[in-house]
Amino acid sequence: MQITYTTKEAEIIEKVAVAAQETGVPAYLIGGFVRDKILGRNTKDIDVVCAGDGIALAHAVAALFTPKPEVHFFKNFGTAHILANDIDIEFVGARKESYNRNSRKPAVQSGTLQDDQNRRDFTINAMAISLNAADRGQLVDPFNGMQDLEAKIIQTPLAPGITFDDDPLRMMRAIRFASQLHFTIAPETFTAISTFAERITIVSKERIADELNKILLSPQPSIGLDLLYKSGLLKIIFPQMVALAGAEYLDGKGHKDNFYHTLQVVDNIARKTDDLWLRWAAVLHDIAKPATKRFEEGHGWTFHGHEALGGKWVPKIFAQLKLPQNEKMRFVKKLVELHLRPISLTKENITDSAVRRLIVDAGEDFEALMLLCEADITSKNKYKVQRYLNNFEMVRQRCAEVEASDNLRNWQPPITGEIIMETFRLTPSRPVGDIKNAVREAILDGVIPNEYEPAFQYMIEKAGEMGIYPVK
Repeated sequence: MQITYTTKEAEIIEKVAVAAQETGVPAYLIGGFVRDKILGRNTKDIDVVCAGDGIALAHAVAALFTPKPEVHFFKNFGTAHILANDIDIEFVGARKESYNRNSRKPAVQSGTLQDDQNRRDFTINAMAISLNAADRGQLVDPFNGMQDLEAKIIQTPLAPGITFDDDPLRMMRAIRFASQLHFTIAPETFTAISTFAERITIVSKERIADELNKILLSPQPSIGLDLLYKSGLLKIIFPQMVALAGAEYLDGKGHKDNFYHTLQVVDNIARKTDDLWLRWAAVLHDIAKPATKRFEEGHGWTFHGHEALGGKWVPKIFAQLKLPQNEKMRFVKKLVELHLRPISLTKENITDSAVRRLIVDAGEDFEALMLLCEADITSKNKYKVQRYLNNFEMVRQRCAEVEASDNLRNWQPPITGEIIMETFRLTPSRPVGDIKNAVREAILDGVIPNEYEPAFQYMIEKAGEMGIYPVK
């Protein structure tokens, strides 16, 4: 087995080997680092396990670097890490674990390398490489992880029921690795995930969200999302998405399966961008379709208003999944609410007013919105797809023309709430919002130019119609 290390990695590995020999503590590279080096994937950290005190080994390795890096250690867990050559090096003493059924936190005691490999989640993560003089570079692979890497299979070292019952997050990790590596989960392992799916409820939502995000950031997220669905995990952690599944027919009229449509949209967007939140917008763009589904005689199935309702749902879903309640959430909310607007602009006789509204409402996220709209084209008819893409290109051009003439990108009306309150001596109230909105609409409709003086005079007129007058 030939593994190629970078210069920085090779220097670290040499120092770990020297420190291990000097301290008399057998040490091994292990886990994800070994897996990724064999696969030729980029690595960000190095995992080291030793048959002894991992913290002491970390201090011994740090002493070999100039300048000496700080050793961060966690005595209760027997783990430590140092940052050297811009690489995070994790040290742990070999251990064996036993679990309480109501917690993911195991009782830990010192063990052998074999004990440590037994507790690993998957065979492909249980391989170790010796850093010891007697067998330096030898692969220690008791569960045939190398064979599973070559066959692109994910399975557990021990019986999968034990592995997943002990730590249910491993079920999410199995699916995440399948999605990231484009591997297949072994049938017995996948059956165990389905069997123990309910155990995911003891895992914190933050840890689940972290795995969900990693699945979404994989090259083809639909692999992981589909496995979550088929295993029953998705119904537990994200039931709103499962509600999208299934097509219904009535009077010979049917609608597409919105779950699999969504997966295709997510894959489409993944080919264009690594932006996690744009991928979340793809996941959620049709999330309210089940709640708005209606059958109209002579027309068929409709989902009127699903974009507005979906936008309202975004903050609740983000809170439910423990995703951030900040500008990332607001970005996703905006895109969900606006994702049908560009389509409406492809029709004939669209006014400059409608174009202005899209430019202003999308603001700096206009390009992200257009990427989502293009990803939303999932027809198998290539001519239909091309027609939609051409239409969206026309929308881009029309928006560019209007934006160039009106300078509306990231636009704010020249009349602010503060100006309105000062002019009429008002406190924050509904009339202030009504006046401000009237000025905004007049500018967008082209009734008045986007300039301060005309806007100020229009503000006076509109306020007067409401019985509100300037205070001298």
